[in-house]
Amino acid sequence: MPAVITTSAGPIEAYVIEPSAEDRSPMTVLAVHGGVGGHDQGLLLAQAALPDWRRHRIVAPSRPGYFGTPLAGGESPEAQADRHAALLDALGIDRVLVLAISAGGPGALHFAQRHAHRCAALALISACTDRLEPPARMRERLPRLARVARFPWLFAPLRWRAKFMPDAAAQRAIRDAQVRRVTLADPMAGPLLREFLVGSLTQLHHRVSGTVNDMEQCAGLLPIALDRLTLPVLLLHGTDDDVVPYAQGVHVAEHAPSADLVPLNGGGHVALFTHVRVVRVALWGLLERVDG
Repeated sequence: MPAVITTSAGPIEAYVIEPSAEDRSPMTVLAVHGGVGGHDQGLLLAQAALPDWRRHRIVAPSRPGYFGTPLAGGESPEAQADRHAALLDALGIDRVLVLAISAGGPGALHFAQRHAHRCAALALISACTDRLEPPARMRERLPRLARVARFPWLFAPLRWRAKFMPDAAAQRAIRDAQVRRVTLADPMAGPLLREFLVGSLTQLHHRVSGTVNDMEQCAGLLPIALDRLTLPVLLLHGTDDDVVPYAQGVHVAEHAPSADLVPLNGGGHVALFTHVRVVRVALWGLLERVDG
């Protein structure tokens, strides 16, 4: 169960999952969710991306504006980075591998710079790392979503559709019908994608203010001094991502001294699921470098 943890930066709701005693890794993973997310989506990120997530202590917080983590004072990526550090302080954790996706990217990057001694490595999946205007469809839908999210029962049909008609529910995220069918039928990726589809439509009233803030912060994101990012950085990005352009991953790889880019060929913004095996192999390599 998630818990609301008291920190020096205020309350933060998070999952803290302890590993099994057998073959336990000493590396803690801080799993940072994206837009329309929360601690549940952070945990799902870790479960999807890590080759054996049960070996690691997983810390999956709700970023400011999501669930029990207040937005006030945590709007900027810099403030979110400091809240990550405050959470680790409260948990008595010194050093982590940071795994971030999509709109969780800016805060993760700033954590790696502002608290570099606590960041063993940084893995960014489909991550926003530069100024990004949200897609027009998101700008159009979000005001209506904010109004109707107060009435959870309105989303019951959509959740039913996501659970029992996942192919139809995934059409917007995975446009290629063959890729969609293969991903949903895959014994590894299919259950994770189904959980993502249902989860993103659950308790939306706890996700809206954080999502609105993410859009504003990404649209006004200032350049980050990538040349100072000397720790290991792994970038995994779909080459056909229509939400966060692949060029953003390329830019970080070209300017961060210790960055490696793994193109997820043909992948869109949910390449975490469509290319789950490539993602896990790449994360395995990163963990081999820093684990222990």
